Amino acid sequence: MAKRVVIDGNSLTIEKVHRVACDGAKVVLSSGAKRAVRQCRKWYDTLIRRGECASGAAVQRGDGGECTQPAGSERELETRVIHAHIAGTGSHCPEEVVRASILCRVNTFARGYGGAGLELVDTLVELLNRGITPLMHEKGPVGTTGSMAQVAEVLMGSGEAYYRDELLPSALALKKAGLDSITLNHMEGLNLINGTYVMTGGLALGCYDARNLLRNAMVASAMTIDVLRISRGVLAPLIHELRPHPGQGAVAENIKRMADQSTIGERETGGVPDAFSLQCSPQILGPSLDALTYVNRQAQIEMNAVTDEHLFFAGDKTCPSGGHAHGQPIAMAADFLAIAMAEVASLSERHINRLLNPALSGLPGFLVEGEGLITGLASAQQTAAALVSEHKILTHPGVVDSISISADREDHLSMGPLSVGKLRRIISNTATVIAIEMLCAAQAIDFRKPLRPGRGTRAAHRTIRSVVSHLDNDRPLYPDIQQVTQLVEDGSVVRAVERAVGPIGLGDMQR
Repeated sequence: MAKRVVIDGNSLTIEKVHRVACDGAKVVLSSGAKRAVRQCRKWYDTLIRRGECASGAAVQRGDGGECTQPAGSERELETRVIHAHIAGTGSHCPEEVVRASILCRVNTFARGYGGAGLELVDTLVELLNRGITPLMHEKGPVGTTGSMAQVAEVLMGSGEAYYRDELLPSALALKKAGLDSITLNHMEGLNLINGTYVMTGGLALGCYDARNLLRNAMVASAMTIDVLRISRGVLAPLIHELRPHPGQGAVAENIKRMADQSTIGERETGGVPDAFSLQCSPQILGPSLDALTYVNRQAQIEMNAVTDEHLFFAGDKTCPSGGHAHGQPIAMAADFLAIAMAEVASLSERHINRLLNPALSGLPGFLVEGEGLITGLASAQQTAAALVSEHKILTHPGVVDSISISADREDHLSMGPLSVGKLRRIISNTATVIAIEMLCAAQAIDFRKPLRPGRGTRAAHRTIRSVVSHLDNDRPLYPDIQQVTQLVEDGSVVRAVERAVGPIGLGDMQR
């Protein structure tokens, strides 16, 4: 894995965002990006010298009204703009989301259309490289501005920031990291906070986590299908070639490989098909995989797009304003992925139900001997059901709930930060539900001994049993759930399965 990520404005990927935001990879601004930033700022400074200045928030080009801003007040205006937009509330954003947001803002500045000076862009890069993470509140912005104002505040030496896991006054955090505060020049404050960077950074991390969860969901489904002796005919390639959705075909192929060489066998159905949640696993998980493919593309476009409202074309010597700061492309994508991941959790919970019900599984009730005296894994299903039920509220699309603000100038808003925040919550819940399915499936596999599960499902079972023992008697289940959830989130189960059967494919996302 590369220890540094080069930012040029055009080649940022979801993997690179994760490396910087979560793994601490260093950021380097390319020489071309530095040149573009300098040229753009030089053109903007030329506008200022000509008197074609910013009046309020929009750049006047000399043919559309007079400049009413007092001479020499440019820097005061930037400070006022920042302070006026710091009105957030609620919990602090996770540090990785803040870091991802800053990286996306840097990448857009690197295109050379945002009017920022190189000092500002370099300082943003140093925040990332030296581990200074501005405090950012989760609630407040409605789709364009807001949270990034708290990043700007830290650059100016006010507000608060995390440094080495400690929340400090930003002036102290900067000093400890060997950085100086900066003064924002004309237009830098507004263009720093205006755009889709917070929601784009959050969505990029959501896509990364969703990829991992979908692989884990396929592993969990394979374990359940294997141990419940479901007909492998539902996974046959000939079937899925007739309905050639890429995600569906990929899920069927992956599950089939993971369950191959199982000696547990298939149950006699008497011609009665298996339950939809089992025989239709490819048709249910596949669309979620296809949805992720779409959302992944939307995030990729947005990360390398220019989403400033005020644009400065140094080559053409023009400075139009547009509507690129509207967050609709990201908001709709986040809502779509939220629905897709909620369905992953919903399917997983139905699998849990079938594993625990002796009338449906042919296994001991609640997967424990001594039914009536021992509760077994019943409470784990209750947790899964509670999380899945929560998704019925969280999947309401934020993007359809626009509201008008700013004296009706901003009369349609994407509510993208809300959509991305809900997505992250659903992803976290889904990881837990998948972990509970794996916990139950591993317990069920124990009861099938001496029969052995398939190559992939056997590897998953071994990995789970390396941290959680078989449940012989009632014990607190939350440590078991937490430990398996950790295996899901850090990719341990997937890596073990892939060592046994090869890569778990994601359909069109790999092309």
